[in-house]
Amino acid sequence: MPKVFSYEVHEEFFDLLCSGMSLKGAAKATGVSSAAALGWWRECGLMELKMVHGTRGGLAGGPPASSPADERAVRRRRPLTSEDRAVIAAGLRRELSYAEIGELIDRVKSVVWREVKRNRGADGSYWGPVAHRAAHEARRRPKEFRLVANPGLCRQIEERMDDGWSPWLIAEVLKLDHPHMIMDRVSHETIYKALYVQTRGGLRKDLNQKLSLKRRQRKPRGSVDGRGTSLYSEAFTISQRPAEVEDRAVPGHWEGDLILGTGNASAVGTLVERSTRFTILLHLPDRHDAESVARAMIREMGKLPEHLRRSITWDRGTELAEYRDIQLQLETSVYFCDPHSPWQRGTNENTNRLLRFWLEKGTDLSQHSATDLAKIAATLNARPRPTLDLRTPAQALAELLANPAAA
Repeated sequence: MPKVFSYEVHEEFFDLLCSGMSLKGAAKATGVSSAAALGWWRECGLMELKMVHGTRGGLAGGPPASSPADERAVRRRRPLTSEDRAVIAAGLRRELSYAEIGELIDRVKSVVWREVKRNRGADGSYWGPVAHRAAHEARRRPKEFRLVANPGLCRQIEERMDDGWSPWLIAEVLKLDHPHMIMDRVSHETIYKALYVQTRGGLRKDLNQKLSLKRRQRKPRGSVDGRGTSLYSEAFTISQRPAEVEDRAVPGHWEGDLILGTGNASAVGTLVERSTRFTILLHLPDRHDAESVARAMIREMGKLPEHLRRSITWDRGTELAEYRDIQLQLETSVYFCDPHSPWQRGTNENTNRLLRFWLEKGTDLSQHSATDLAKIAATLNARPRPTLDLRTPAQALAELLANPAAA
């Protein structure tokens, strides 16, 4: 038969263990085998505290100093002490009710009930020293704002925001890079707090200007620009696109539009592949009329293999009036959205919002050379995307180029 130990032996074992003695040392001091001691420790349900070799700080102290004018009120507000928990453990062993135990320590029965429920072991046992140490470990303490205490983490966030990364994306990549080091990552909400509440500190004060949306208020929706449809009366409409375009099952389908500069006097063309989010920028240094846009699109998309230029979806702007020539030269199909429906090119709209980090509104976009646009596109294509499981568009496109059969 297994050896039966008294309550006092259990109590002494846990008292020694919680005071900092090792599991092996506490077992030897109380005459308990190492296997039995380990079983007791597992049954108490507090293994995650990792107190076998000692942890931070000492145990919680006794009650705060009481005021003579209101000693009973202070006594009822004070935290439970180690002596209180020893009385609770003894009372439970004697099968006293919670009300009776509460009278012994001058607390109401609900306090005793919550204490037992909160700090008892997985097997239902309640040991005074273990419960007291668990309560001490669980006690909330004021924490220093993580970015204040970690300047290296601040520098990482600043570098990525300087490259146009959003706080959400930064937080996700940090989580991926440091899965087991909680102090080396933060949530996107923490980053936003550091940006807008400077007393939370850590990041540069000008960093909030790196966010993609810089408007003080939302842009009004629903305006009508009088754009007609007769120009594209014979063109394919978005409702005629194959189903494979919508579900992104097959690569090679692109969405495009123009990003306009101040006074609509300058522009940059954007093309985004729907499945990989790979972006191509069209350099339009002089004009952005239909002939210029068609020439730039044929030049850039002509560099792609045939299986990666299956279709192009565009808005109903006059800049794509030469769509027949584009279809002929690229051997592809061009589809047009319904009037005033930019959300039908959602991938391109989202990408244009990201590109505004470099191609700001109210600026002259003709100042960007073809080399500048190539660098911007490369930077954006090297940015991890949540929709690609944090792969980059460049990686996704490289996989398709290396394995044409997959496309």
